[in-house]
Amino acid sequence: MIEIIIEPFKYEFMMRSLITATASGIMLSILGPFAINRNMGFMADAMAHATLPIIAVGVFLGFSISELGVPASILIAFFLGYIIKNSNVGEDTAIGIIFSSFFALGFILISILNVTINLEDLLFGQILAVSRFDVFIVTAMCITVVSLIIIFFKQLLFYSFDPIGAEVKGLNTNFLNYLFLVILSVAIVASLQTVGIILVLSMLLIPAAASKQITNTFVSSIYVSILFGVFSSVSGLFLSYFFNLPSGPTMSMVATFLFVVCFFVNQLKKTKI
Repeated sequence: MIEIIIEPFKYEFMMRSLITATASGIMLSILGPFAINRNMGFMADAMAHATLPIIAVGVFLGFSISELGVPASILIAFFLGYIIKNSNVGEDTAIGIIFSSFFALGFILISILNVTINLEDLLFGQILAVSRFDVFIVTAMCITVVSLIIIFFKQLLFYSFDPIGAEVKGLNTNFLNYLFLVILSVAIVASLQTVGIILVLSMLLIPAAASKQITNTFVSSIYVSILFGVFSSVSGLFLSYFFNLPSGPTMSMVATFLFVVCFFVNQLKKTKI
């Protein structure tokens, strides 16, 4: 049994993938409860898709996705935040416009610039191809995301549950809003190579949704969400290795399995009550 567990670690690419999967699992799942509480699932999906034009231009200029991570995420966060705040068409409509137009623009730029991008890897992730530099960048982003959440936890928690009350108390809600958008976009961009544009939303929301089924407080849901996120990422990586499955979709399905189990556990509790 132990030999089976340690077998993948004989290969350096699996060690790099394991570190990256763990970092992505922590980043996304620690933000998931906040995103669910603020109904930002669609926003997060738009952020992931809005990266495509930046990735296309970056690859054309000779940069990797990891090198583009921080500047791309900050640009996306501020742009989305500004458009949504100053648009009079409604938040969902504004996000939908950005979602579709940026994604379309990305494919047009890929064609015009004639850049070589494996769209399947971009959409669904290719964690087995991460380099040492990718591991360093993703780990640094994970540390940054977790540190910012810890530092501003009370303020973000207050703002997430009662934005009007937070403003009345004197908190800079505009700063907190943009801060969370930047943190969220950093985590999303950093995780693109792990699970891809399409599946990053599942790893952000599903572990958090699963934890919400079996916990009673917001803080405990964060801890359980992190546990589920890391478990989904690591076990999905193992399953993809042993059964020759695509890594990103496998991680997503493990997270979905956890949600289904937690959902039925919650239903059983309600039945007994």
